[in-house]
Amino acid sequence: MNNLPVDKGTKVTLHFALKFDDGQVVDTTFDREPATLEIGDDNLPENFEAYLMGMVAGDKASYQVPPEKAFGQANPNNIQTFKRSEFGPDMVLEPGVVVSFADARQAELPGVVVRVEGDQVTVDFNHPLAGRTLTFDVEIIDVEPAGQAH
Repeated sequence: MNNLPVDKGTKVTLHFALKFDDGQVVDTTFDREPATLEIGDDNLPENFEAYLMGMVAGDKASYQVPPEKAFGQANPNNIQTFKRSEFGPDMVLEPGVVVSFADARQAELPGVVVRVEGDQVTVDFNHPLAGRTLTFDVEIIDVEPAGQAH
């Protein structure tokens, strides 16, 4: 085990858990293989990487991550209403269903149906975790220079 601290240019093997304030687990690796990622490879949002900086193998921590540092605040402009006819006739539209649109750059943009009323379908394009404070539990297993083969 080395004492290399987590920084840009390192490859980190870790266990993590993301939880809501009430303890409900959003995602975790503690019950499976640990995750391995390179700092700066966008596998982990930059704000979450910031919490790992300076940690070394064997470190464990738990952080409260406010929405601004997690997935942002929900934006009311990201909730839009469409006509039922804009969707395929066979498409099941009910609250909770994820629908996919193409944005102006033709990138995929998922949205969640929040309400279906008559001919109106309301879709929320905010990140599902937007506006939520999350608990970020982390245990660093190994840190090594990026780009080295085992």
